[in-house]
Amino acid sequence: MSGTRPTAGELAYTKSEIMIAASARQLRSVRNCFVGVGLPNIVCNLAQRTVAPELQLVYESGAYGARPERLPLSIGDPTLATGATAITSMFELFAYYLQAGLIDVAFLGGAQIDRFGNLNTTVIGRYDEPTVRLPGSGGACEIAIHARRILVIMRQAQRSFVETLHFRTSPGHSGDPAHDAARGWFGSGPTSVVTDLGTYGFDADSGEMTLQTLHPGGTVDDVLANTGWEPRIAEGLGETPPPTDHELRLVREELDPQGVYTK
Repeated sequence: MSGTRPTAGELAYTKSEIMIAASARQLRSVRNCFVGVGLPNIVCNLAQRTVAPELQLVYESGAYGARPERLPLSIGDPTLATGATAITSMFELFAYYLQAGLIDVAFLGGAQIDRFGNLNTTVIGRYDEPTVRLPGSGGACEIAIHARRILVIMRQAQRSFVETLHFRTSPGHSGDPAHDAARGWFGSGPTSVVTDLGTYGFDADSGEMTLQTLHPGGTVDDVLANTGWEPRIAEGLGETPPPTDHELRLVREELDPQGVYTK
C-alpha cells in the first residue's frame, strides 16, 4: 500500500501492520524475548499490551525488562533504560541469560534467508569482493543458536528469499533433523517467518520453510514470484487474520504514532 497511512478508525491496514500483528500473536504467554529495534520492537510492545502482559523485553546492549517510553533509535538508545528491571553489560546478558538458555524467543532478520532459515547479514556477493558489505553478525549468530525459538520478520522478494546464501551468518536448520538435534544448542532453530505476503513455519521432518497462511488479498502466485526456490505449501493453506481495531489503535496511537516503521 502507498500514500498516507489510514487512520485508526478505518479498516485498511498497511503491510507492516499485518506483519506486526501476526508476529505479536506468536508471543502469547512468552516470558523473555530478545528484541531489536524497528518492527520487532513494535511487535513486542504490542504483545505486552495484548497477548503477553508478562513479556520481558531483552536488548543486546544489556537492558532487561525495558518498557521504552518512545521508539528507540538503536539498541544503545537511553530510552531502553526506562522501567528496566536490570541494566547489565553485554557480556553478562549473553553469558548469564542467552547462553544459559533463559531466552524463550528472539527476533532475527537479514538481507537473505534460505529455505532452511539460515540467514545472511554479512555480505552480498563474494566475501572478499562484496557488492555490498552488511553490518555482520553482531550477536545474531549466538542468538540464533541459544534462544529457544527464533522468529524472523522480513520483507519477501527474490533477492532476499534465495536458493543459496551469499554468506551464512546465522545458522538455521540443516535439512537433517538428527544432525540438528545433536548440535547441543539450547535453541531449536527458526520456528516462524512472517513476511509482507504470509506466515511460514518449518517442517518437522525436513526443517524446510512451509507457507502456512497468506495475508488477505494475497495469492500463492505472489509467493512464487517472490521466492528463489519452490516453497513448500501447507495442506489446508489458511488466511492470516487481519489486525483488529484494538491492535491498530495501539500501533498507530501509542507505539508508532509518526508511522516511522508502519506506513
